[in-house]
Amino acid sequence: MAVKRTSRAFKDISLSFEPHPVTKDFPILKNESAIRRSVKNIVLTIPTEKFFNSLFGSDVYGSLFEFVDFGTASIIQQQIQTSIENFEPRVNNIGVDVFPSPDENTFEVTISYDIIGQSFPTQEYTFLLEATRY
Repeated sequence: MAVKRTSRAFKDISLSFEPHPVTKDFPILKNESAIRRSVKNIVLTIPTEKFFNSLFGSDVYGSLFEFVDFGTASIIQQQIQTSIENFEPRVNNIGVDVFPSPDENTFEVTISYDIIGQSFPTQEYTFLLEATRY
């Protein structure tokens, strides 16, 4: 029988590392914001980029240099879905929609999910993926 995880609150440190002007503390991301940042980091991290966990992340950047069509969008959708299921245990009911935009050479990605252990409404996060050169 699977163990059901119940959580009370989620906190992460903001990656901007800009201290608060008055307290000089690092900003804290709480609950939905912390999980949204985690989901974004999972999607945008390239496998082997994270030390000591070479499997962490998704390989969406490898697909961005292919054709901008519905076939590639389907591959990106599956990569994002799998990586979030594997690396973010605080969410379930994950839905990923990827829409290609060939004229702009981008993909519009919308990720929706429910947070486990909290009574938040279904969260939705939308962003653009585009091929960039390093």
